Amino acid sequence: MKSAQIIAAGLTLLTTTSAQAINSTYAKQLERSGCTQVTEAQGCDIKKNKAENAKAGFVTDTSANTATASKQTPYAGNWVAKGRADATVATIRIDNKERVWVNGKRVQAKRSDGALVFRDGFITYTIQGDRRLKGEDYWSDSDAKSKGPIVSE
Repeated sequence: MKSAQIIAAGLTLLTTTSAQAINSTYAKQLERSGCTQVTEAQGCDIKKNKAENAKAGFVTDTSANTATASKQTPYAGNWVAKGRADATVATIRIDNKERVWVNGKRVQAKRSDGALVFRDGFITYTIQGDRRLKGEDYWSDSDAKSKGPIVSE
C-alpha cells in the first residue's frame, strides 16, 4: 500500500510544471532595459531603455566586455628573467595570443595550473596568470640547478 502511495506521489511530482519566477512581459522589460532583478532592486529603471540605464551606471555591455577580455591575457608584455646580482638571464616577450619569444627566439608555451610555462634549452620559465600573486614568476635551470625571479618590464 505504501509503495503505491510513494509511486503516485513521485508521478505527481514529475508531471507538475515548475512555477515561473517572472512572467514573459517582465522578462521582456528586463531585456529591453538592460536591467537584472538585482540591479532593478538597486535602482535600475525597467521602463527606460539600455542606453538610459547605461548612463545611470546600471548597464554594462557584457558582449563588449567578453570580447575585450578574450583579447587580453595576463601574460602579455615584456619580461626579464633575473639572475645573481640582478644580471639578465633572458628577455621574454609574450603577445596577446600567448606566443612567446625568449631572447628573440620563438618557443612553445602551455598553460599549467594557472601559469604559462615554456622552455628554452635547460631553462624552464613559469609566469603566473594571477597578477595579484607576487614573487610567483620564476625561471629554473635544470642543468646548473639555479633559479631566479622573472619581472615585468
